[in-house]
Amino acid sequence: MAWPIDMQPRLRDLQTTLTRHEGNAYIVLRDPLGMSEEMILVPQALAPLLGLCDGSRDLATLRTAFELRTGISLRSTVLEQLIHRLDEALLLDNERFAQAHDAALSEFRAAPARPPVLAGRSYPADPGELKDMIKGYLSSSQRVESRRGGLGTPDPGLRTREGDSGLQTPDPGLRTIDGLITPHIDFQRGSAVYAHVWGSAARTIQDTELAIIFGTDHLDGRNLFTLTKQHYSTPWGTLPTAGDMVDRVADALGRDIAFEDELHHRNEHSIELAAVWLHYFLGARGCELLPILCSSFTQFMLGDNDPLNDEQIAAMIDSLRAITRSRRTLLIAAVDLAHMGPAFGDRYPIDAIERARATAADERLIQAMCAADADGFFAQIKRERNRRRICGMAPIYLTLRLLDGARGKALGYMQCPADATGASLVSICGVVLGDRG
Repeated sequence: MAWPIDMQPRLRDLQTTLTRHEGNAYIVLRDPLGMSEEMILVPQALAPLLGLCDGSRDLATLRTAFELRTGISLRSTVLEQLIHRLDEALLLDNERFAQAHDAALSEFRAAPARPPVLAGRSYPADPGELKDMIKGYLSSSQRVESRRGGLGTPDPGLRTREGDSGLQTPDPGLRTIDGLITPHIDFQRGSAVYAHVWGSAARTIQDTELAIIFGTDHLDGRNLFTLTKQHYSTPWGTLPTAGDMVDRVADALGRDIAFEDELHHRNEHSIELAAVWLHYFLGARGCELLPILCSSFTQFMLGDNDPLNDEQIAAMIDSLRAITRSRRTLLIAAVDLAHMGPAFGDRYPIDAIERARATAADERLIQAMCAADADGFFAQIKRERNRRRICGMAPIYLTLRLLDGARGKALGYMQCPADATGASLVSICGVVLGDRG
């Protein structure tokens, strides 16, 4: 294929991993949006070339810049073949990708509902099997396993009560429950914490008219928040999204901002996993959703930037406060905590000392959650410069801001293995918040 001499390829933000094949090292490039299932293997020696594809260089300049940086002379045919393959896999930020993105977004919006993409992969797609699985988790959740006591087990004074399913569910001792902090790790690893936090809210869910789910946007959108008016399905049917409420928030944020990365909802699992547990306890009851994906707070980690002064966050908080005053609302933050070890880029395995330190640091965060102290929660992570990669900072912060004055109860904490050798971990927690004022 002949490429225009003035073409200036720009590589999209991609998922990258390293692999070896027949003794050679390669960079594996994948489309994080899933619009293309093709994986591109690029020899590791060409890694500097990928960094140069920023849209500011034509092909001739790319060859020259690459040779100046590496001393390697690259044939023009090799460069053109690589750019062609990247283009075919929709990995370049160009007109071809834009057209494919618009088509995928139109298809997503035209569907009756967002399908449960993890059904049959991470949990059963069969409604009966899924119900039995969750019921089993609830039945066996009398104690949450952990590597130490305290937050790792249910509160010693935590009572149980019989829910509508006939199961004994935790009673956190709150008169009202207004918010949940729940994991978004897979059900198998996080089942004990899932069961305790969701079981404690069983009665509250029966009276809930609107569930606002703050999910972690693992693709990290261009804006802090991403909305959708699409409904969410589970194996038991469809949970309708409150389109009028989405419009109110979108008008506050600015519609271009609110929907710019809407396609991220298509494959993001954090909201989906929370919706499954919500739907289990709803049964045939009606309840609307307001699903909100939250990007990272990286911009607030350095300098004097503070989320308290951010215009997007202020608009989100103000609009949601008005909504929660008009309907019986349950706030749900679908989050995980620390991500540590070689699986996440750390040089060394996590040993017993690091596990203990992580537990102590997480305990301080959970104490801030139970005090509904959004500023204190954020300040602790900022002091660490998010070294432990808290995967849910924004959803938790928003929940605490909206539930200012609430008191909370920690229902579980776990450090889950994140690789086959146990050298990496993901920590999770469950917290309920209520009794405001």
